[in-house]
Amino acid sequence: MTTIQLVGAILFACALVHTFAAKGFEILADRHPRHAGLFHLLGEVEVVFGFWAFVLIVAMAFLSGPDAAIGYAESRHYTEPLFVFTVMVIAASRPVLDAVRALLRTTARLAPLRTEVMLAWLGLALVPLAGSLITEPAAMTLAALMLAPQVFRPGVPEALKYGALGVLFVNVSIGGTLTSYAAPPVLMVAGTWGWDSAYMFAHFGWRAAVAVFINATVIVLLLRKHLAPPPAPTGGEQIVPLKVSLIHLGFLAAVVLLAHHPVLFLGLFMLFLGFTKAYERHQDPLILKEGLLVGFFLAGLVVLGGMQQWWLQPIVSSLGPTALFFGALGLTAITDNAALTYLGSLIAGLSEHSQYMLVAGAVAGGGLTVIANAPNPAGAALLRNGFSDESINALGLLAGALGPTAVAALLFLI
Repeated sequence: MTTIQLVGAILFACALVHTFAAKGFEILADRHPRHAGLFHLLGEVEVVFGFWAFVLIVAMAFLSGPDAAIGYAESRHYTEPLFVFTVMVIAASRPVLDAVRALLRTTARLAPLRTEVMLAWLGLALVPLAGSLITEPAAMTLAALMLAPQVFRPGVPEALKYGALGVLFVNVSIGGTLTSYAAPPVLMVAGTWGWDSAYMFAHFGWRAAVAVFINATVIVLLLRKHLAPPPAPTGGEQIVPLKVSLIHLGFLAAVVLLAHHPVLFLGLFMLFLGFTKAYERHQDPLILKEGLLVGFFLAGLVVLGGMQQWWLQPIVSSLGPTALFFGALGLTAITDNAALTYLGSLIAGLSEHSQYMLVAGAVAGGGLTVIANAPNPAGAALLRNGFSDESINALGLLAGALGPTAVAALLFLI
C-alpha cells in the first residue's frame, strides 16, 4: 500500500458517506440560504463521485506531481460514462418514447387486467428484460420515463415508491444477463472467460427472467390501488411521423452496436443532435442535463474506483465459491459491479463455479445502492423528483431493494 493508494481509499470512503448523506445537504441549503447554491450542488447524488474524483486528482498532484496526476486521469477508460450519456439522451427522445409507449399500450390492452396495472407490470418486467437487447442504460431510461407518471408521483405512499425503485434497479441489473453484451458486469468477463449469449441464457437468463417476473408481480400487486391511468393524449399533440420514429430507433440501434467505439458513437450522437434540431417540431427537450450529470457520476466512479484494486482484489481472490457470491453481493453495494467482476477476471485459475458465483452475486446486488450498477444513476436522475424533497434517500432505496435482491439471489443459487 502506497500513500496515494491510502488517500484514494479514504476519499472513496468519503464519497460513499457523502452518497448516503446527500439529503442532509438539502437541509443545510434551507438553513443557510447564503450558501444554498453550493449545498444544493453537493446534495446532487450524481455530483458526489465526480467531486471526490477531482479531490483525488488534486491530492495526487501534490503527493506525486502534476504529471502523475494527469497521467492517471488520462489512463482511465471513459467509454462507459460516454455511452451511458449518449444512450440516455437518444432513448429518452420523444419519437423513441412514443414508439415504446404505443407498443406497451397495445400489449396492455390485450391483457385481461386494468390497463394501468398491466402498463406498470410491463415497465417493471418487460422493459428491464429488453435491456438484454438494447443494453441496460437504455432500458433503465425507458422504464423510468414510462413509470414516472404512473408510480413516482404525488399520492403514492413513499414506502411503495422506494419498493418500486428497488424492483426497477434490481430487475434492470439482472435483466441484462440474457445476453453477453448488455450488462456491464457480464461484459467485463465475457471475452476473458469465453461466455457467449447461449451460455448466459442457459446459466443466468432463465433464472433472471423468473426473478424479474416475481419481483414485478409482487410490487404491482402492492401498488395496484395507487396506480394512475396512463395520461390520455391531448388534441394539441402532434403525432410523430413513422419515418422520424424509425430514424430515432435507427440511431439508438447504431449506438448500441457501436457501444465499445466512443469515437464512432459520439459522431453518431452529433448527427442525432443535428437531426433533432432540423425536425424540432417532433421533439421534446432532450435530457442533456440529466445525461451529463449521470456521465459525470460514472466518470468519477471510474477515477476513484481505479485506486481500490489493491484491497478489493485480495478479498475477491481469497473467497470460496459460496462466500464469493455473498461477498460480491455485499461489495457491489459500495462499488460498481462491473469494476468488481473486472477485478475477478484478472485472477488466474478461478474455477468455473467461482466465476459463476462472482458474476451472479455482482448482478444480484446491483440494485442495493445508486452506485451498485452503472444504469442506476440514470434512473435516480429521472425519478428523484417523484420523491419527497426531490431526492432519493439511500437507506430508503436499500430497504426497497432488499426483497427483490433476496429473490434474485435465491434464483441464482438454485
